[in-house]
Amino acid sequence: MSNRLSKIPAVTLGFWIIKIAATTLGETGGDTVTMTLNWGYLAGTDLFLGVLIVLVVVQILAMKFHPWLYWATIVASTTFGTTMADFTDRSLGIGYTGGTTVLFVCLIAVLALWCWSEDTISVDTVTTPKVEAFYWAAITFSQTLGTALGDWMADTGGLGYEAGALVFGAGLAATAGLYFWTSASRVLRFWAAFILTRPLGATVGDFLDKPVDEGGLALSRPLASVVIAIFIVVCILVIPQRAGIHPGASAKA
Repeated sequence: MSNRLSKIPAVTLGFWIIKIAATTLGETGGDTVTMTLNWGYLAGTDLFLGVLIVLVVVQILAMKFHPWLYWATIVASTTFGTTMADFTDRSLGIGYTGGTTVLFVCLIAVLALWCWSEDTISVDTVTTPKVEAFYWAAITFSQTLGTALGDWMADTGGLGYEAGALVFGAGLAATAGLYFWTSASRVLRFWAAFILTRPLGATVGDFLDKPVDEGGLALSRPLASVVIAIFIVVCILVIPQRAGIHPGASAKA
């Protein structure tokens, strides 16, 4: 493993709080551009893809961990994930089930390629440009999959947004239990939790801004986005931000 310091933040409770808030902002922010501002899914996807590419390049070129840069890149990936999933599900006409399946296959392919190349998918190995490229590709597909999965659970699965959020929250709780009380791979548990936070954030975001007759609270998308963004800023300022040791530092996937 390289001696360079990881540019990924320490995985703490604060990390997960900001991560869930970032995924919720991705949902409300993406919907603000594509629906409220009426850009449409394709234009919104192009916009956020451009922002994401720029931030990922800057993140890879950075020599150390920068909290604001890292979380800005995470938010960009969640927002792109929202618009891309909506474009795949709705504009391409393959539906939530088809979109979820395609995105799941893409995510597994990226993780498998990363594991084949590096013999691990531990985030502790994110110390070189090559591994960081794998990391951000996996992050982006997981964010996009989460949006599609959240929509599938709420709409096609018939659970609605509140029940969908409870299901994904229960999944996260179960993953936390495995983390603390079993010896299962910490690397896999990290990725399971990371993936599950996305549909949780997506269903929470949908719950905030969808119409009442669709099971939401019908809040203003721009207002909800601003409030969540302020919450994230406060968390970054208050919660200690540092590059640290991640689950599965020496584990192989």
